[in-house]
Amino acid sequence: MSKLKLAIYWAAGCGGCDVSVLDLNERILKVAEIFDLVLWPIAADFKYADVEAYPDASIDVCLLNGAICSAENEHLAKLLRKKSKVLVAYGACAHIGGIPGLANFYPHADVVKQVYTTSVSTPNREGTIPAEHTACPFGDLTLPKLFGRVRTLDQVVKVDYYLPGCPPVVDQAWGAINALLAPKKPPLGAVVGASEVTLCEECKRTKAEKRIKEFKSIATFQPDPEQCLLEQGIVCAGPATRAGCGSRCVNANVPCRGCYGPPGGVADQGAKLLSAVASVVDSEDPVEIARILAGVDDPAGTFYRFSLPSSLLRGAQHKETA
Repeated sequence: MSKLKLAIYWAAGCGGCDVSVLDLNERILKVAEIFDLVLWPIAADFKYADVEAYPDASIDVCLLNGAICSAENEHLAKLLRKKSKVLVAYGACAHIGGIPGLANFYPHADVVKQVYTTSVSTPNREGTIPAEHTACPFGDLTLPKLFGRVRTLDQVVKVDYYLPGCPPVVDQAWGAINALLAPKKPPLGAVVGASEVTLCEECKRTKAEKRIKEFKSIATFQPDPEQCLLEQGIVCAGPATRAGCGSRCVNANVPCRGCYGPPGGVADQGAKLLSAVASVVDSEDPVEIARILAGVDDPAGTFYRFSLPSSLLRGAQHKETA
């Protein structure tokens, strides 16, 4: 029997999702037994022309990680959708927008300026900004157009399944691959490798009535490793985040960041987390409430750290992106 065809592609992301595939360790050999790899830019030299030449629907499974923020990302997403029988939004960026999606809070011109001219880690005294087209003696050079808005994969093409996480937990990724190979597959549109309930329902920390007089930074003190982090004044995204990761962050005494996205039935993860945080403030005095909430560092970036492009907000409204 011939092997199945597997494609893995990275769009706007950090590369961690690709590494998570390698973190299957010896199980990667089992993947190699089942699949022929037809595209994986991080691992081998494939040309886009090769993919364009594949027959439509000839790729059995495509794991596409990263958000969509450029013309190249969009082109490959549409191309791989056409060539694939099953397209999986692999990881938080493809699933809900991820860290790249925080750019949606700012005008596109400000993002470009920060990256290329004002960042302290980017020496650029001439203030050179990469152009889409540059004429050279040996020919014209082109770069993909950067969009003014970061989008999730399903805002560009139809997605069959979602595998959340930043990156997906290895055991969950392996389980999802097996689920996709089973004769009876999950229903289309399902989130695989995760649960429908919140992380709080999976978390083993002791919980009591949450009444907060002060929010704290994880950098300023050592939390009790047994008590609910939110009850200790640490903003933890557990009440608004899908379970399934094994509570790895909270088990390491670090608050959940929300990378597994909203649980079933929640349309806006940031709004859900905001509601959870507001509900534990122990005061009815407006002045004291304002003081307590002022202890939450970067509320927008905290509540929408991973999910801004998929939220009801989608981002701040600017003339260039409206």
